[in-house]
Amino acid sequence: MPDIYFRSNDRNFTLLKGDCIEALHNFDFRFDVIFADPPYFLSNGGISVQSGKIVCVDKGDWDKGGTPEHIADFNRQWIAACRDHLKENGSIWVSGTYHNIFSVAQVLTELDFKILNVITWAKTNPPPNISCRYFTYSTEFVIWARKSKKVPHVFNYDVMKHINGDKQMTDVWRLPAIARWEKSCGKHPTQKPLSLLVRILLASTPQQAWVLDPFAGSSSTGIAANLLGHRYLGIDLEDEFLEIGKNRRLEIEDPAIARTYRKKIPDIAAADDLRLPFACEDIPLPELPF
Repeated sequence: MPDIYFRSNDRNFTLLKGDCIEALHNFDFRFDVIFADPPYFLSNGGISVQSGKIVCVDKGDWDKGGTPEHIADFNRQWIAACRDHLKENGSIWVSGTYHNIFSVAQVLTELDFKILNVITWAKTNPPPNISCRYFTYSTEFVIWARKSKKVPHVFNYDVMKHINGDKQMTDVWRLPAIARWEKSCGKHPTQKPLSLLVRILLASTPQQAWVLDPFAGSSSTGIAANLLGHRYLGIDLEDEFLEIGKNRRLEIEDPAIARTYRKKIPDIAAADDLRLPFACEDIPLPELPF
């Protein structure tokens, strides 16, 4: 049985401790959407700027690169495991930089996914380039792919158009990096902003979806999912990061904090104008088998 680290009282937020490849082989369940922020393999001793100070970019041993063959094999294993847990009309989002995203795209193609878009996340507040020897790194990429080439995926086109000022949304998203208020329970070195995860879920989920994140980290995916009325399963190896995710979930059990967070995320405020049914008591919800 999977090793449950934490489960909320309403069972809408579950964290498993362990290697995602092993954990996913231990149960049978299908998710509507998967978001994955796998290791980028960029911890090579480089430097950057954070809060005005020069810092090392190394994230941890889990982010240290290997050979291209090693990286491709790792991506093949975890993506294959995720594919087995995705509904036939489900889709997967995978974030990365040039360090890993080409390998991810190749593996998705090998495993018969249909790549729908490659989103360019253009950060509105990137750290400066202190070497002045090349252009400032200000983007990350998110590949969006569906499981089946023949089964239609969920795309909430009207919602995306509405939050984009009634214009078709492009594949370039200008969103800020992580905000200070999102670190209230601790800091993860690769934490994604809630604004990014909320947009991804608003775009590609049905009502009250089940969302999987195989590299949960600080559980930004889970917080975004719960704020939108979805259910979440996250998997991670590190106690430190699982504890941050747990505390973030406990934090939004305070209705006032949850309301404040929703107001801070522009896409939620815009989507609220459509009066989307983020929660619907009439929909029977499947339960995890553990």
